[in-house]
Amino acid sequence: MKLITAIIKPYKVEDVRSSLDAIGVTGMTMTEVKGYGRQKGHTELYRGAEYTIDFLPKIKIEIAIGDEMVDQVKSAIIDAAGSGKIGDGKIFVSTIDEVVRIRTGETNEEAI
Repeated sequence: MKLITAIIKPYKVEDVRSSLDAIGVTGMTMTEVKGYGRQKGHTELYRGAEYTIDFLPKIKIEIAIGDEMVDQVKSAIIDAAGSGKIGDGKIFVSTIDEVVRIRTGETNEEAI
């Protein structure tokens, strides 16, 4: 089992969700986060004063899936969230040791 964590631009959320629905992903967790990478933020003018915005708004999506779907999920996210411009985001793939569904006590693949 794997945990896919994707950091994407906020306006790409619906495109990514639709793309993942189309390949059969049944659930995900989404969190509004702020951060920066190579992009290093940007400056904005507000009422004549210049402000540096270091942390940019992003969306973190977490998806627990079976090993066989990793490549499909990565491709779906890249296709839906990618624009070819700086700041498109990142995808992290981690191994999950165990999953337990609290309501039923099911474990691992049955709990996803």
